[in-house]
Amino acid sequence: MADGPEADVDDPPSMHFPPLITVSDLPGTTAAGRNLKEWLQEQFCDKPLEQDDMRLHNAAYVGDLDTLRNLLQEEDFKWRINEKSVWCCGCLPCTPLRIAATAGHAACVSYLIAQGADVDLVDVKGQTALYVAVVNGHLDCVRILLEAGANPNGSRHHRSTPLYHTARVGRLDILQELIRFKADVDMDHQLGPRLLLSARTLNTLVVCPLYISAAYHHLDCFRLLLQAGAQPDFNYTGPVCQEALTRGLASCLLDAVLRHGCEVSFIHLLLDHGANPALVPWDESELEAPNRRKVDPEALQVFLEARRCPQRLTHLCRIRIRRTMGKSRLNRVPSLPLPQPIKNFLLHQG
Repeated sequence: MADGPEADVDDPPSMHFPPLITVSDLPGTTAAGRNLKEWLQEQFCDKPLEQDDMRLHNAAYVGDLDTLRNLLQEEDFKWRINEKSVWCCGCLPCTPLRIAATAGHAACVSYLIAQGADVDLVDVKGQTALYVAVVNGHLDCVRILLEAGANPNGSRHHRSTPLYHTARVGRLDILQELIRFKADVDMDHQLGPRLLLSARTLNTLVVCPLYISAAYHHLDCFRLLLQAGAQPDFNYTGPVCQEALTRGLASCLLDAVLRHGCEVSFIHLLLDHGANPALVPWDESELEAPNRRKVDPEALQVFLEARRCPQRLTHLCRIRIRRTMGKSRLNRVPSLPLPQPIKNFLLHQG
């Protein structure tokens, strides 16, 4: 997926900061180079090229909180706190907050927000400050932005969400924070609509954080997503596509997890959270098929046993209660007037 969610993310800033430069310092030896900078400035920035003053952006880049404080005492800089300017890293027009979040300067992020920085303003790629903080693994910045009201699902103008990226790279600590602030655990809202027009139903699975966490074998993230109410039989188009089964394509998560050779714990988790084994028409011969070499034998045996045996009544009751509550209300289970063992059972704990 060359143009997928991981393809258009900035590299994290180097720990050895290069000399600070302004737009006027950028290489412009060719007409094409000069025209590109001028076009970016004209299309995406908030100040004419000849008037550009990068001190606020540069202070955010190096984490110079004192300079930020001094500059923002001046009226000329107060109104520029949300200004996008063509900046040093690849001529990308950025706000000071987006720059500080990328570099991981939590104190600067907090101060800029307190001074009125817009937490959900996007750059030219549709990335929010929260998204770049997540991509670069800055947990403190993630917390500050979420507590300040940043949208945990990022922006509809970008091809990915903070939670989807976190599930892909396996950052459990960041995933916990995003879920705490009610990020959508079921789909990447930007990948889905683009793929609805595709004739290949298999593609719809890639919008699912559960799928991507399993594909990269991040078991702890996979477990947390299910506990937070992610759909164990996720398929964006609605009912699982039966036609895909006859074509040998993975049409649901249980099928995909088996195909990716995930360990048996992934199968147990899906089954415990209500995945339907009847949707996957596999049998013992699947281990011998040339396109099934990755299948974990123990995982396949657990799946086949689940297909043969009816589920326990207590298991069915838990699934029905959780689905009736809905994923947005599962976090209220600890406050229910129920014995602690029952609450633990509903939360798949203990």
